[in-house]
Amino acid sequence: MSETNEAVQAAMNENFADLLAESFNESLTIEGSVVRGIVVSLDKDSVMIDVGLKSEGRIPMKEFTSPGQEPSITVGDEVEVYVERMEDRNGQAMLSREKARREEAWAALEEAHEKQERVTGVIFGKVKGGFTVDLDGATAFLPGSQVDIRPVRDLGPLMNTPQPFQILKIDRKRGNIVVSRRAVLEESRAEARSELVSNLQEGQVLTGIVKNITDYGAFIDLGGVDGLLHVTDIAWRRINHPSEALQVGQSVEVQVIRFNTETQRISLGMKQLMADPWETAKANFEIGSKVTGRVTNITDYGAFVELSDGVEGLVHVSEMSWTKKNVHPGKIVSTSQEVEVMVLDIDSAKRRISLGLKQCNDNPWENFNTTNMAGTEIEGEVRNITEFGLFVGLTDEIDGLVHLSDISWDVPGDEAIQSFKKGDMVKAKVLEVDVDKERISLGIKQLTEDTVGETLSNIKKGDIVTCSITTVTDGGLEIEVGEGLTGFIRRSDLSRDRAEQRPERFAVGEKVDAQVTNVDASARKLSLSIKAREMTEEKQAMAEYGSSDSGASLGDILGAALAKRDGSGDDK
Repeated sequence: MSETNEAVQAAMNENFADLLAESFNESLTIEGSVVRGIVVSLDKDSVMIDVGLKSEGRIPMKEFTSPGQEPSITVGDEVEVYVERMEDRNGQAMLSREKARREEAWAALEEAHEKQERVTGVIFGKVKGGFTVDLDGATAFLPGSQVDIRPVRDLGPLMNTPQPFQILKIDRKRGNIVVSRRAVLEESRAEARSELVSNLQEGQVLTGIVKNITDYGAFIDLGGVDGLLHVTDIAWRRINHPSEALQVGQSVEVQVIRFNTETQRISLGMKQLMADPWETAKANFEIGSKVTGRVTNITDYGAFVELSDGVEGLVHVSEMSWTKKNVHPGKIVSTSQEVEVMVLDIDSAKRRISLGLKQCNDNPWENFNTTNMAGTEIEGEVRNITEFGLFVGLTDEIDGLVHLSDISWDVPGDEAIQSFKKGDMVKAKVLEVDVDKERISLGIKQLTEDTVGETLSNIKKGDIVTCSITTVTDGGLEIEVGEGLTGFIRRSDLSRDRAEQRPERFAVGEKVDAQVTNVDASARKLSLSIKAREMTEEKQAMAEYGSSDSGASLGDILGAALAKRDGSGDDK
């Protein structure tokens, strides 16, 4: 009997040992693994989970909350948790929902990486060089360059929002995951680009985003493909730089102007979606009317003035001022200045309007002509002396010219001008006012009577005149006829007789008769000859008194002719 009891007792001990070992092995198997548990209670900060151990485990409530979302767990829910230890020093099981999710996530992420499938995650933090992404429990790194196709200044709208990502690299042992949102966008963009290009047509209106701005235009992202919006096609008005009307990231509506299917180049326009202001320009701006505009650009040859949005006209440098002829337009007007101009001409076909600035001010040449007709005597300051005359100030704006030939009656102009200097006050007579050419001719000599000119006008070549000797030189005689008219008798012209061609035979103040051989009106001088006079008188005497039958000598004939001329002889 005792042997039987001992056998039973041994069997019981053996069964207990097996059960204990089995229980112990099960406990060891559970630690470090994911098991299913039941939510038994909830409080503000934690969740109690029963996983079939001696005691429940407590898990922080935050482990059941996804970034940006409220917890959705309730009592009785079955959840998977990770058993870190069967019990801590308080006798509770140490569980983790986060590690369970991570284990689940890693397996799914590795599978997605192998199949090149997209995964969904939430950007929840910022770190050096990029951002952290929650991939359903696993934390991944999102480099800053992989956030978007273009640099993103404000990541706020993307934070805590589910986004698709592509896994670039995954290393479970090291716990590293690198993801890209850009790769997903580029893939979608390629699909959109292909669809967009296949359906693209000239004249089509699209909405795009300003991607980049250059000096010559802006590149517009049409959703997978870029088009160029040239600066001249942004608006009808003048735009010097695209940044005046556009900024990067701005949404714009554009029209396809040209599309080259071979090069895939797309030319876009914004102004084409607006009415062309030149279509009504001729009706809005009549020739001769005065309008106000804004100076938009200044060049060496004039200034451009904007009359309305998209309509500009040119004020040529010649139409800027009545008096400032050699001044750069930038010294008359400035950019953005409001100016009044007159419409001079419109060419709608060439989209050109000629404007005048000076026409909106009084014409000083017309004003002067109104009050100072030809013949009026004026007084002004010598403002400039040139090789061709004197410029005399008539008003604050205009000058008149005294030409060299109009300075003196008697002295050559290049000599007469030497007696003047800048700042001298002079009197002159208005000779002519040419309003169209903007010229005023003045004369100083016209203030006095031209006795020489009057005398000269009554003398012609061949006339015999009485003159007074003013100077005796080796080359001949300087003489004066009347008042101020001078002349010269060369040595060879002093007599027919060579022996008598001696200037010393004559004296200053002596009067002689000579024949005019040349009249120089411009120099106001005469050339004379005593010899020519003698020859002329001889011919006249021969014609009048000479006869083949008379038997008279040449001396007798000349004597008779001279006597008759002097009135000292009578007919015999």
